[in-house]
Amino acid sequence: MLLLAVDTATPAVTAALHDGTSVVAASSSVDARRHGELLLPAVDRVLAEAGVKLDAVTAVVAGVGPGPYTGLRVGLVTATTFGSALGVPVHGLCTLDGLAYASGLEGLFVVATDARRKEVYWARYASPRERIGEPAVDRPADIADQVAGLPAVGAGGLLYPEAFPDTRGPEHVSAAALASLAAEKLAAGEDFLPPLPLYLRRPDAQVPKNYKVVTPK
Repeated sequence: MLLLAVDTATPAVTAALHDGTSVVAASSSVDARRHGELLLPAVDRVLAEAGVKLDAVTAVVAGVGPGPYTGLRVGLVTATTFGSALGVPVHGLCTLDGLAYASGLEGLFVVATDARRKEVYWARYASPRERIGEPAVDRPADIADQVAGLPAVGAGGLLYPEAFPDTRGPEHVSAAALASLAAEKLAAGEDFLPPLPLYLRRPDAQVPKNYKVVTPK
């Protein structure tokens, strides 16, 4: 087994390889504006570090978000393209689940990432492997009663300390955590999400309302 994991749902551009026992190579950089430029070089780095070629990969794991439209689709398009070219399965995992898994927290806690527009993508967890309900997007003040007293993980908590006063690491998801979580799920015969983007609202970019329509003659 050799899993290639990628995620671009947060400002972190991250890739990792897992051999079914442990992570053998990982690369992460944080740049919210350069997902498309940074992901393929990150994949090249982990392959070189592991001393393998791309055709040695037996499955691809992709973080499906939630996340902003443009960044998120970079990772998913890359993952599905690799899967198609290699003829291997592509497994989707919720990006928030990767953060929860990496946190190692026990007991109730919340994962929150930056959703822009003064909102967070968030979900509650009973353990690093057990999410409570579906991910959501909200203003921190609107969910204060639901997250009160809970430790938080992720950049969303750091951005809004008034709602998440007890925020812990990691700040961003790592493909190493996604790969390790995927390896556990594969060993246990658990299901994955399809490699489709988890969008919880409309894209930030909008078509102008008063643009001029030109009719061909």
